[in-house]
Amino acid sequence: TGDPIALGYACAYPLGVVGIIGSIIAIRYICRVNLKKEEDELSTQTSDMKHMPHMLHLEVRNESIDGKKLLQIKEFMGRPFVCSRIRHDGHVSIPNQDTEFHIGDQVFIVCSEEDAEAVIAFIGKEIQVDWEKQDMPMVSRRILVTKSEINGKKLGSLHFRSMYGVNVTRSNRSGMDLFADPNLILQVGDRVMVVGQQDAVERVAGVLGNQLKRLDTPNIVTIFVGIFLGILLGSLPIAFPGIPTPVKLGLAGGPLVVAILIGRFGHKLKLVTYTTMSANLMLREIGIVLFLASVGIEAGEHFVQTVVEGSGLSYVGYGFLITVIPLLIIGMIARFYCKVNYFTLMGLIAGSNTDPPALAYANQASGNDAPAVGYSTVYPLTMFLRILAGQMILLTMM
Repeated sequence: TGDPIALGYACAYPLGVVGIIGSIIAIRYICRVNLKKEEDELSTQTSDMKHMPHMLHLEVRNESIDGKKLLQIKEFMGRPFVCSRIRHDGHVSIPNQDTEFHIGDQVFIVCSEEDAEAVIAFIGKEIQVDWEKQDMPMVSRRILVTKSEINGKKLGSLHFRSMYGVNVTRSNRSGMDLFADPNLILQVGDRVMVVGQQDAVERVAGVLGNQLKRLDTPNIVTIFVGIFLGILLGSLPIAFPGIPTPVKLGLAGGPLVVAILIGRFGHKLKLVTYTTMSANLMLREIGIVLFLASVGIEAGEHFVQTVVEGSGLSYVGYGFLITVIPLLIIGMIARFYCKVNYFTLMGLIAGSNTDPPALAYANQASGNDAPAVGYSTVYPLTMFLRILAGQMILLTMM
């Protein structure tokens, strides 16, 4: 039964891919999608989710915190923030938990965007400060996390302020600035902003690594551990009552689920998941090519005969209709009713058909990671549902 299944798949697949990509394009024009507007909305949504850092230059005006220590002020506020520098009586220093705030002090504070107004209202008014004019030379420097032993550690557990006298104000990960909360889990490839005296900042750089060349080496162990565990998971039969054939995630679904788990929890097993973008893209392209090649090799022997003499053309038509009609209906509902961002919707459409070439098109057309996130979100459930649906159809025909 392997050949008929492969032939049916091979006949329907090419036009099915065209149908998926065509549906993505059709939804764009039917809904009059403005790509620039969608990208701006996506950036706003991402910023809200990540609590982007906001930098404030303030003068202390609140008399109720006059003479209070920084630790007490944080407890009063009940909101996380980092005080990077303080100018008191003309002297600039890096505050610690015991540093006292006084009326007229000038402070440089980093907090999340959503907490900015509350911090301003509690401490004082915004001012313009030239921090370069100071009696204690200090520097602000981005330091690259390259040591594998730092991967997965919480920022607060490194005690940079108490041990080195520096402050970490924010961290940049894959182009996204993150507020330096003590519970922030550092990953290899992060760029953290460190403020302090030159020698102290250099010592912190030594702790974090800060060696760009170390990121050029791909983490092959993590990649192959993920592939191996993914193949094992994909080959495990999952039995459901009333269904004679057990369900399997397969060679595509298994590695995807394992990759998501490693990305979230891999640091606890000392697995470094950082991969350069060029290596990442190469692995994606190789995977898609191998997938398509395996389908073609399996179905190639009788493909032409099936299309010309058999039912191949009807397979093509059925595949096109099965693909396009549901996608257009759900795409309209997602856009008009659920207000789903178009870039995310591209990934959802590709993932709902578990179709790598459609994902490749979406990634190329969008230029951001939203399609890949949408794809990986729906792929595991879709894989189960498609297999279950096939089994249910067979049961109803028996």
